[in-house]
Amino acid sequence: MWGAVQLGILAAFLVLFVPIGMAGWHLSRNKMLFFSCALFISLAVCVHLTPYFPSVSSMLYSPGSVPLSSSSIVNVDSCISLLHQVSFNFQDLNNNNNNNEKTSVENTNSWRWIDSQPVVQCDFQKLTKSDASDLFNGSWVVVAGDSQARLFVLSLLELLLGENEMGVIKGDLFKRHSDYKVFIDEIGMKLEFIWAPYVSNLTDLVVGFEEKKSYPDVFVIGAGLWDMLHVNNATDYGVSLKLLRDLVVLLLPVPSDFLNDGAGTNLVSIRSPNFFWLEMPKLINSMLNTDEKREKMTDVTWQAYTDELYSSKLLRQSGGPLWLLDIHALSNSCGARCTTDGMHYHGVVYEAAVHVMLNGLLIESNQKL
Repeated sequence: MWGAVQLGILAAFLVLFVPIGMAGWHLSRNKMLFFSCALFISLAVCVHLTPYFPSVSSMLYSPGSVPLSSSSIVNVDSCISLLHQVSFNFQDLNNNNNNNEKTSVENTNSWRWIDSQPVVQCDFQKLTKSDASDLFNGSWVVVAGDSQARLFVLSLLELLLGENEMGVIKGDLFKRHSDYKVFIDEIGMKLEFIWAPYVSNLTDLVVGFEEKKSYPDVFVIGAGLWDMLHVNNATDYGVSLKLLRDLVVLLLPVPSDFLNDGAGTNLVSIRSPNFFWLEMPKLINSMLNTDEKREKMTDVTWQAYTDELYSSKLLRQSGGPLWLLDIHALSNSCGARCTTDGMHYHGVVYEAAVHVMLNGLLIESNQKL
Protein backbone atom coordinates (compact mmCIF):
# COMPACT_ATOMS: atom_id res chain seq x y z
CA MET A 1 0.00 0.00 0.00
CA TRP A 2 1.55 3.25 -1.11
CA GLY A 3 1.40 6.23 1.20
CA ALA A 4 0.12 9.69 0.36
CA VAL A 5 3.65 11.07 -0.02
CA GLN A 6 4.60 8.41 -2.54
CA LEU A 7 1.44 8.94 -4.58
CA GLY A 8 2.03 12.69 -4.52
CA ILE A 9 5.55 12.25 -5.85
CA LEU A 10 4.33 9.97 -8.61
CA ALA A 11 1.55 12.41 -9.56
CA ALA A 12 3.99 15.32 -9.66
CA PHE A 13 6.28 13.27 -11.86
CA LEU A 14 3.49 12.57 -14.35
CA VAL A 15 2.08 16.11 -14.34
CA LEU A 16 5.49 17.74 -14.77
CA PHE A 17 7.39 15.49 -17.13
CA VAL A 18 4.72 14.11 -19.46
CA PRO A 19 3.65 17.52 -20.89
CA ILE A 20 7.26 18.69 -21.07
CA GLY A 21 8.24 15.50 -22.84
CA MET A 22 5.44 15.74 -25.37
CA ALA A 23 6.18 19.40 -26.11
CA GLY A 24 9.89 18.75 -26.40
CA TRP A 25 9.31 15.87 -28.82
CA HIS A 26 7.30 18.02 -31.18
CA LEU A 27 9.60 21.02 -30.97
CA SER A 28 12.91 19.22 -31.13
CA ARG A 29 14.67 19.12 -34.46
CA ASN A 30 17.07 16.41 -33.37
CA LYS A 31 14.82 13.55 -32.26
CA MET A 32 17.75 11.26 -31.39
CA LEU A 33 19.43 13.85 -29.19
CA PHE A 34 16.17 14.64 -27.45
CA PHE A 35 15.43 10.96 -26.83
CA SER A 36 18.89 10.38 -25.31
CA CYS A 37 18.58 13.38 -22.99
CA ALA A 38 15.06 12.40 -21.93
CA LEU A 39 16.19 8.85 -21.18
CA PHE A 40 19.13 10.09 -19.12
CA ILE A 41 16.95 12.50 -17.11
CA SER A 42 14.28 9.85 -16.53
CA LEU A 43 16.80 7.32 -15.26
CA ALA A 44 18.37 9.88 -12.93
CA VAL A 45 14.98 10.83 -11.50
CA CYS A 46 14.02 7.16 -11.04
CA VAL A 47 17.23 6.42 -9.14
CA HIS A 48 16.56 9.29 -6.74
CA LEU A 49 12.92 8.30 -6.25
CA THR A 50 13.57 4.58 -5.71
CA PRO A 51 14.06 4.81 -1.89
CA TYR A 52 10.56 6.26 -1.56
CA PHE A 53 9.01 3.15 -3.10
CA PRO A 54 9.62 0.11 -0.86
CA SER A 55 8.34 -2.38 -3.43
CA VAL A 56 11.00 -1.27 -5.90
CA SER A 57 13.71 -1.15 -3.25
CA SER A 58 12.90 -4.67 -2.13
CA MET A 59 13.24 -5.92 -5.70
CA LEU A 60 16.63 -4.26 -6.05
CA TYR A 61 17.87 -5.79 -2.79
CA SER A 62 16.32 -9.21 -3.12
CA PRO A 63 18.38 -12.22 -1.89
CA GLY A 64 19.44 -13.02 -5.42
CA SER A 65 20.76 -9.58 -6.21
CA VAL A 66 24.10 -7.97 -5.44
CA PRO A 67 23.78 -5.36 -2.65
CA LEU A 68 25.30 -1.93 -2.91
CA SER A 69 26.91 -2.46 0.51
CA SER A 70 27.09 -5.31 2.99
CA SER A 71 25.52 -3.18 5.72
CA SER A 72 22.28 -2.99 3.71
CA ILE A 73 21.54 -6.70 4.16
CA VAL A 74 23.43 -7.75 7.30
CA ASN A 75 21.25 -7.80 10.40
CA VAL A 76 23.07 -6.48 13.47
CA ASP A 77 21.47 -8.83 15.98
CA SER A 78 22.02 -11.82 13.70
CA CYS A 79 25.73 -11.06 13.39
CA ILE A 80 26.06 -10.52 17.13
CA SER A 81 24.55 -13.98 17.70
CA LEU A 82 27.14 -15.53 15.35
CA LEU A 83 30.23 -13.94 16.90
CA HIS A 84 31.11 -17.05 18.92
CA GLN A 85 31.03 -19.37 15.90
CA VAL A 86 34.74 -20.07 16.22
CA SER A 87 36.85 -23.14 15.47
CA PHE A 88 40.32 -23.97 16.80
CA ASN A 89 43.08 -25.70 14.84
CA PHE A 90 46.10 -27.50 16.27
CA GLN A 91 48.36 -28.24 13.35
CA ASP A 92 51.56 -29.13 15.18
CA LEU A 93 50.17 -31.19 18.06
CA ASN A 94 51.27 -34.71 18.69
CA ASN A 95 48.14 -36.67 17.86
CA ASN A 96 49.15 -39.78 19.81
CA ASN A 97 46.14 -40.12 22.11
CA ASN A 98 47.13 -43.48 23.58
CA ASN A 99 49.94 -42.48 25.92
CA ASN A 100 48.06 -39.76 27.91
CA GLU A 101 51.00 -37.38 27.53
CA LYS A 102 50.36 -33.70 28.26
CA THR A 103 51.27 -31.92 25.05
CA SER A 104 51.84 -28.21 25.30
CA VAL A 105 49.70 -26.10 23.02
CA GLU A 106 52.02 -23.10 23.29
CA ASN A 107 52.39 -21.47 19.87
CA THR A 108 50.82 -24.45 18.11
CA ASN A 109 47.23 -23.37 17.83
CA SER A 110 45.15 -20.90 15.95
CA TRP A 111 41.50 -19.99 15.69
CA ARG A 112 39.17 -18.57 13.09
CA TRP A 113 35.50 -17.95 12.51
CA ILE A 114 33.79 -20.86 10.79
CA ASP A 115 33.13 -20.71 7.05
CA SER A 116 29.32 -20.93 7.09
CA GLN A 117 27.51 -18.52 4.78
CA PRO A 118 25.86 -16.41 7.54
CA VAL A 119 29.19 -15.98 9.37
CA VAL A 120 31.08 -15.10 6.19
CA GLN A 121 28.38 -12.56 5.32
CA CYS A 122 28.96 -10.77 8.65
CA ASP A 123 32.61 -10.23 7.64
CA PHE A 124 34.13 -10.61 11.12
CA GLN A 125 37.79 -9.67 11.30
CA LYS A 126 40.79 -10.24 13.52
CA LEU A 127 41.95 -6.79 14.44
CA THR A 128 45.58 -5.78 14.27
CA LYS A 129 47.36 -3.80 16.96
CA SER A 130 46.83 -0.67 14.89
CA ASP A 131 43.10 -1.35 14.44
CA ALA A 132 42.56 -2.06 18.14
CA SER A 133 44.54 1.06 19.07
CA ASP A 134 42.31 3.17 16.84
CA LEU A 135 39.21 1.62 18.37
CA PHE A 136 40.36 2.22 21.96
CA ASN A 137 41.95 5.61 21.37
CA GLY A 138 41.26 7.83 24.41
CA SER A 139 39.11 5.18 26.10
CA TRP A 140 38.75 4.09 29.69
CA VAL A 141 38.43 0.30 29.84
CA VAL A 142 37.60 -1.59 33.05
CA VAL A 143 37.67 -5.39 33.34
CA ALA A 144 36.52 -6.78 36.68
CA GLY A 145 36.11 -10.33 37.91
CA ASP A 146 38.10 -13.44 38.79
CA SER A 147 40.98 -15.23 37.08
CA GLN A 148 38.99 -15.52 33.84
CA ALA A 149 38.83 -11.73 33.67
CA ARG A 150 42.56 -11.52 34.39
CA LEU A 151 43.33 -13.85 31.48
CA PHE A 152 41.04 -11.76 29.27
CA VAL A 153 42.99 -8.61 30.20
CA LEU A 154 46.24 -10.40 29.42
CA SER A 155 45.06 -11.20 25.89
CA LEU A 156 43.83 -7.65 25.38
CA LEU A 157 47.18 -6.20 26.45
CA GLU A 158 49.07 -8.67 24.23
CA LEU A 159 47.11 -7.24 21.30
CA LEU A 160 47.76 -3.62 22.24
CA LEU A 161 51.38 -3.79 23.43
CA GLY A 162 54.68 -5.17 22.20
CA GLU A 163 56.43 -8.27 23.46
CA ASN A 164 59.00 -6.35 25.54
CA GLU A 165 56.31 -4.35 27.34
CA MET A 166 54.33 -7.50 28.07
CA GLY A 167 57.36 -9.09 29.70
CA VAL A 168 57.33 -6.34 32.31
CA ILE A 169 53.57 -6.30 32.77
CA LYS A 170 52.91 -10.02 33.32
CA GLY A 171 54.61 -10.07 36.70
CA ASP A 172 52.48 -7.23 38.05
CA LEU A 173 49.28 -8.40 36.38
CA PHE A 174 49.47 -11.85 37.94
CA LYS A 175 50.13 -10.83 41.53
CA ARG A 176 47.70 -12.99 43.46
CA HIS A 177 44.25 -11.46 43.98
CA SER A 178 45.35 -7.93 43.20
CA ASP A 179 44.24 -5.06 40.97
CA TYR A 180 46.24 -3.74 38.05
CA LYS A 181 46.22 -0.43 36.16
CA VAL A 182 48.08 0.70 33.06
CA PHE A 183 47.98 3.82 30.92
CA ILE A 184 48.99 3.38 27.28
CA ASP A 185 50.40 6.78 26.38
CA GLU A 186 50.48 6.25 22.61
CA ILE A 187 46.69 6.05 22.39
CA GLY A 188 45.66 7.75 25.62
CA MET A 189 43.95 4.59 26.87
CA LYS A 190 43.47 3.75 30.54
CA LEU A 191 43.00 0.05 31.30
CA GLU A 192 42.08 -1.25 34.74
CA PHE A 193 41.77 -4.80 36.01
CA ILE A 194 39.86 -5.05 39.28
CA TRP A 195 39.93 -8.26 41.28
CA ALA A 196 36.23 -8.94 42.00
CA PRO A 197 35.58 -12.69 42.27
CA TYR A 198 32.06 -12.44 43.72
CA VAL A 199 28.99 -10.76 42.23
CA SER A 200 28.77 -8.67 45.40
CA ASN A 201 32.19 -7.22 44.54
CA LEU A 202 30.84 -6.22 41.13
CA THR A 203 27.78 -4.54 42.63
CA ASP A 204 30.04 -2.52 44.93
CA LEU A 205 32.05 -1.44 41.91
CA VAL A 206 28.97 -0.33 39.97
CA VAL A 207 27.68 1.57 43.02
CA GLY A 208 31.00 3.42 43.09
CA PHE A 209 30.60 4.43 39.44
CA GLU A 210 27.07 5.64 40.10
CA GLU A 211 28.12 7.71 43.12
CA LYS A 212 30.86 9.39 41.10
CA LYS A 213 28.56 9.81 38.08
CA SER A 214 31.35 8.35 35.97
CA TYR A 215 31.71 4.99 34.28
CA PRO A 216 34.10 3.44 31.75
CA ASP A 217 33.73 3.48 27.99
CA VAL A 218 34.11 -0.30 27.91
CA PHE A 219 33.08 -2.33 30.96
CA VAL A 220 33.72 -6.11 31.05
CA ILE A 221 32.65 -8.04 34.15
CA GLY A 222 32.10 -11.64 35.19
CA ALA A 223 31.88 -13.76 38.32
CA GLY A 224 30.63 -17.19 39.34
CA LEU A 225 33.49 -19.62 39.89
CA TRP A 226 34.29 -18.41 43.40
CA ASP A 227 30.63 -18.29 44.31
CA MET A 228 30.18 -21.83 43.04
CA LEU A 229 33.14 -23.09 45.06
CA HIS A 230 32.88 -21.12 48.30
CA VAL A 231 29.11 -20.40 48.58
CA ASN A 232 27.59 -23.04 46.32
CA ASN A 233 24.07 -21.64 46.31
CA ALA A 234 22.67 -20.95 42.85
CA THR A 235 19.58 -19.17 44.20
CA ASP A 236 21.66 -16.63 46.12
CA TYR A 237 23.77 -16.16 43.00
CA GLY A 238 20.64 -15.36 41.00
CA VAL A 239 19.46 -12.79 43.56
CA SER A 240 22.86 -11.08 43.41
CA LEU A 241 22.75 -10.99 39.61
CA LYS A 242 19.32 -9.32 39.62
CA LEU A 243 20.62 -6.64 41.97
CA LEU A 244 23.63 -6.16 39.71
CA ARG A 245 21.34 -5.78 36.70
CA ASP A 246 19.30 -3.08 38.41
CA LEU A 247 22.47 -1.19 39.34
CA VAL A 248 23.94 -1.44 35.83
CA VAL A 249 20.70 -0.04 34.38
CA LEU A 250 21.19 3.04 36.56
CA LEU A 251 24.38 3.76 34.62
CA LEU A 252 22.55 3.79 31.30
CA PRO A 253 21.06 6.92 29.70
CA VAL A 254 17.52 5.53 29.42
CA PRO A 255 14.06 6.82 30.34
CA SER A 256 12.88 6.40 33.93
CA ASP A 257 10.27 3.79 32.99
CA PHE A 258 13.13 1.35 32.36
CA LEU A 259 14.40 1.88 35.87
CA ASN A 260 11.00 1.24 37.41
CA ASP A 261 10.47 -2.05 35.63
CA GLY A 262 11.35 -4.60 38.28
CA ALA A 263 10.79 -7.54 35.96
CA GLY A 264 13.17 -6.10 33.40
CA THR A 265 10.82 -6.86 30.51
CA ASN A 266 11.41 -3.49 28.86
CA LEU A 267 15.17 -3.73 28.99
CA VAL A 268 15.24 -5.26 25.52
CA SER A 269 15.17 -1.73 24.10
CA ILE A 270 18.39 -0.73 25.82
CA ARG A 271 21.42 -0.39 23.57
CA SER A 272 24.58 -0.72 25.63
CA PRO A 273 27.22 -2.26 23.36
CA ASN A 274 30.07 -1.27 25.68
CA PHE A 275 28.95 -3.42 28.62
CA PHE A 276 29.92 -7.11 28.51
CA TRP A 277 29.54 -10.19 30.73
CA LEU A 278 32.27 -12.86 30.83
CA GLU A 279 30.60 -16.26 31.06
CA MET A 280 32.17 -19.00 33.16
CA PRO A 281 34.33 -21.47 31.19
CA LYS A 282 33.62 -25.09 30.44
CA LEU A 283 34.50 -27.00 33.61
CA ILE A 284 36.11 -30.38 33.04
CA ASN A 285 35.36 -32.01 36.39
CA SER A 286 37.89 -34.84 36.13
CA MET A 287 40.73 -32.34 35.60
CA LEU A 288 39.91 -30.04 38.53
CA ASN A 289 42.84 -30.06 40.93
CA THR A 290 41.15 -30.46 44.34
CA ASP A 291 38.53 -32.77 45.79
CA GLU A 292 36.45 -29.78 46.89
CA LYS A 293 36.31 -28.44 43.34
CA ARG A 294 35.38 -31.82 41.90
CA GLU A 295 32.60 -32.16 44.48
CA LYS A 296 31.09 -28.68 44.17
CA MET A 297 31.83 -27.60 40.61
CA THR A 298 29.87 -30.23 38.71
CA ASP A 299 28.03 -29.93 35.41
CA VAL A 300 24.73 -29.90 37.29
CA THR A 301 25.86 -27.01 39.48
CA TRP A 302 27.23 -25.13 36.49
CA GLN A 303 23.89 -25.48 34.71
CA ALA A 304 22.01 -24.21 37.77
CA TYR A 305 24.22 -21.14 37.90
CA THR A 306 23.83 -20.55 34.18
CA ASP A 307 20.04 -20.81 34.46
CA GLU A 308 20.13 -18.13 37.16
CA LEU A 309 22.23 -15.92 34.90
CA TYR A 310 19.65 -15.99 32.11
CA SER A 311 16.64 -15.69 34.40
CA SER A 312 18.20 -12.62 36.03
CA LYS A 313 17.81 -10.75 32.73
CA LEU A 314 21.29 -9.35 33.10
CA LEU A 315 22.26 -10.38 29.57
CA ARG A 316 21.16 -8.61 26.42
CA GLN A 317 20.19 -12.01 25.00
CA SER A 318 17.53 -12.35 27.71
CA GLY A 319 16.43 -8.72 27.71
CA GLY A 320 19.14 -7.08 29.80
CA PRO A 321 21.90 -4.51 29.38
CA LEU A 322 25.07 -6.66 29.02
CA TRP A 323 26.34 -8.50 25.95
CA LEU A 324 27.55 -12.05 26.59
CA LEU A 325 31.18 -12.98 25.96
CA ASP A 326 30.62 -16.72 25.93
CA ILE A 327 33.84 -18.13 27.39
CA HIS A 328 32.00 -21.41 27.94
CA ALA A 329 31.29 -21.85 24.23
CA LEU A 330 34.83 -20.86 23.24
CA SER A 331 36.53 -23.07 25.84
CA ASN A 332 34.22 -25.97 24.97
CA SER A 333 35.21 -25.63 21.30
CA CYS A 334 38.88 -25.63 22.22
CA GLY A 335 38.49 -28.70 24.41
CA ALA A 336 40.41 -30.52 27.12
CA ARG A 337 43.79 -30.14 25.44
CA CYS A 338 43.53 -26.37 25.95
CA THR A 339 43.55 -26.65 29.75
CA THR A 340 45.69 -28.27 32.41
CA ASP A 341 43.37 -27.80 35.38
CA GLY A 342 39.90 -28.05 33.82
CA MET A 343 39.15 -24.40 34.53
CA HIS A 344 41.81 -22.06 33.15
CA TYR A 345 42.36 -22.30 29.42
CA HIS A 346 45.15 -21.51 27.04
CA GLY A 347 45.45 -17.91 25.93
CA VAL A 348 43.99 -18.63 22.48
CA VAL A 349 40.52 -18.93 24.06
CA TYR A 350 40.72 -15.49 25.66
CA GLU A 351 42.30 -14.05 22.53
CA ALA A 352 39.23 -15.18 20.60
CA ALA A 353 37.01 -13.61 23.29
CA VAL A 354 38.85 -10.29 22.90
CA HIS A 355 38.22 -10.29 19.15
CA VAL A 356 34.58 -11.24 19.71
CA MET A 357 34.26 -8.15 21.91
CA LEU A 358 36.06 -5.92 19.41
CA ASN A 359 33.86 -7.05 16.54
CA GLY A 360 30.80 -6.54 18.72
CA LEU A 361 31.88 -2.97 19.32
CA LEU A 362 32.40 -2.43 15.60
CA ILE A 363 29.04 -3.91 14.65
CA GLU A 364 27.06 -1.92 17.20
CA SER A 365 28.81 1.34 16.36
CA ASN A 366 28.46 0.64 12.61
CA GLN A 367 32.19 0.98 12.05
CA LYS A 368 34.52 -0.81 9.69
CA LEU A 369 38.29 -0.80 10.12
